[in-house]
Amino acid sequence: MTDHPDVPPAGGNGPRLAHIAAQAQVSEATVSRVLNGKAGVARGTRQRVLAALDLLGGERPVRLRRTSAGLVGLIVPELTNPIFPAFAQLIEQALAGHGYTPVLCTQLPGGATEDELVEQLEARGVTGIIFLSGLHSDSTTDPARYTRLTDRGVPYVLINGYHEDIAAPFVSPDDRAAARMAVRHLAELGHRAIGLAVGPARYVPSRRKAEGFATALTDTLGLRREQAERLIRHTLFGVEGGHAAAVSLLDAGCTAVVCGSDLMALGVVRAARQRGLDVPARVSVIGFDDSQLIAFTDPPLTTVRQPVRAMATAAVDALIEEIRARADGDRGPDRHTEFVFQPELVVRGSTAPAAPPAGPAAPARFSGPAKGGGIRR
Repeated sequence: MTDHPDVPPAGGNGPRLAHIAAQAQVSEATVSRVLNGKAGVARGTRQRVLAALDLLGGERPVRLRRTSAGLVGLIVPELTNPIFPAFAQLIEQALAGHGYTPVLCTQLPGGATEDELVEQLEARGVTGIIFLSGLHSDSTTDPARYTRLTDRGVPYVLINGYHEDIAAPFVSPDDRAAARMAVRHLAELGHRAIGLAVGPARYVPSRRKAEGFATALTDTLGLRREQAERLIRHTLFGVEGGHAAAVSLLDAGCTAVVCGSDLMALGVVRAARQRGLDVPARVSVIGFDDSQLIAFTDPPLTTVRQPVRAMATAAVDALIEEIRARADGDRGPDRHTEFVFQPELVVRGSTAPAAPPAGPAAPARFSGPAKGGGIRR
């Protein structure tokens, strides 16, 4: 096997690699990438190489006639969390409206890493890549992995997360606002001991939720900042992480728990019930995402809805703008941009007025309907 399977051999009838490179005024390596349908070559450069091939009487490789320019890579962490398939479906619909087809890549335990998936997508010649809750959301990640994509001319967009040193479009929910509206809802129900179960602090969405939560406790309940921060538990993502955080928060006397995801909220519900605490009569729980089927849990989960459709559409629109800008030889109007979308509180059955203190004469803290401003389902 040769290094350039689609390039005419030196002794063949077609033009030599060096001849094409000289005619197009590019390197032989660039010619090879173009003729093999690889990503990382600017549209104008690619057109010059193909024009040089035509001028020299060469035949365009079958690989180029069977182009994969209509493919867009979509990298997600996993599919067990229902919010990720929901994003993937809506991104697929939005891409189809622009004539593109997604190539879905998931990071399974022990499987390919994000960097390896990017290499595979580049080898397939995708037009661009959308990252959903990828390494960009980890504040400790090396931004060079994304800078290299930029240098190779591959357009990309990042959903859920932000990094100051990555020059690309970001699409995020307002995580701080999500935590604030959850705290306000619980405070209006009479809760004063409110905890937060959220993912590891190095992840930007988790850190932003924690910041919004602490600010809300300070503004709404008058707690000092250090008091508010003592009610935050950074834990693993998922049901198990929510369960572990709930054990600690319930030990601390919390009567309500705000969670970083719906799955974590299910873990909190399980931990409360294992202690014989009814949800929501004794413990109120709020999730985040409003993922599929969460309205049918027992009890139906009050949650902060992530604006998935709007975010998916915005991510695809931003990617299309990046693709068109690169086709015109431009880097785009302002690549280092974050589009932030407002979440929405959805009040269901896992939150209720705070239970009165023990004792026959204890007055109820709340009566009447919740004033949290959320929509009821």
